[in-house]
Amino acid sequence: MTHVIITGGSSGIGLALARIYAARGARISLLARTVSALEMARDELSNIHGHGTIRIERADVNDEEQTVAAIARCEEDYGPCDILITSAGIVEPGLFETLPPNAFNRQIQTNLFGSIHAVRAVYSGMKARRSGRIMLVSSGAGLIGIHGYAAYSTSKFALHGFAEALRSEAKPYSVRVSVCFPPDTETPQFSRELADRPLEAAVIMGRVAPWPVEAVAGRIVRAVDRGEFEVFFGWTLWALGRFGSTVKPFLNWWFDRAIQRINGRP
Repeated sequence: MTHVIITGGSSGIGLALARIYAARGARISLLARTVSALEMARDELSNIHGHGTIRIERADVNDEEQTVAAIARCEEDYGPCDILITSAGIVEPGLFETLPPNAFNRQIQTNLFGSIHAVRAVYSGMKARRSGRIMLVSSGAGLIGIHGYAAYSTSKFALHGFAEALRSEAKPYSVRVSVCFPPDTETPQFSRELADRPLEAAVIMGRVAPWPVEAVAGRIVRAVDRGEFEVFFGWTLWALGRFGSTVKPFLNWWFDRAIQRINGRP
């Protein structure tokens, strides 16, 4: 039975992914920081799949020792990890000069190092078995820098670089590494994010409706099945991913013009 480990699995994209794998009959381990949310997710998924196949572990992915230990307990109970999806992440919009340093650092630590900690927990085992799949969840903001998202974009751009290097190292051992770039998605975190999104970013990003979380999760699962490396959502993100050096100058020109109009400059 396939063992799927999902960080950030108690809500949002992580929980939507768990629903799909539960319907497939996989064993699922969910990691998140909040026990009550994990328990609610476990109860929901158990109704889909049955008790005894959903495991929860409270873990803050910022803490490497805690994360590695939690995943080790999951593997002890459910067997080696076949699929790891690093969905845990946070976004705290704010202009670079006004965003508190701890908020900036927290996004780097969670979004980048939180994923690295989870990968470190399963990678050597996957290499030894010459089997395994890893999906790193980046963001559309990991393809182009967005006004008011300096910390978040930094973390997600870096995650892409990590994925590229790890893919090359893992390939000789038949371990498949993927990275996906979701757009705005209808999740609880997205609702919280909107309250702090700078006006400039809202004008730039608010023209595109957020994707349903089920559609994003379904695309990610299909990519894992197919062994795709880079996973894009919609033609704009696909164009950024495939032709970024050509497309971004025009997008940045448009963004700059829109921001100038907001600030009352021609």
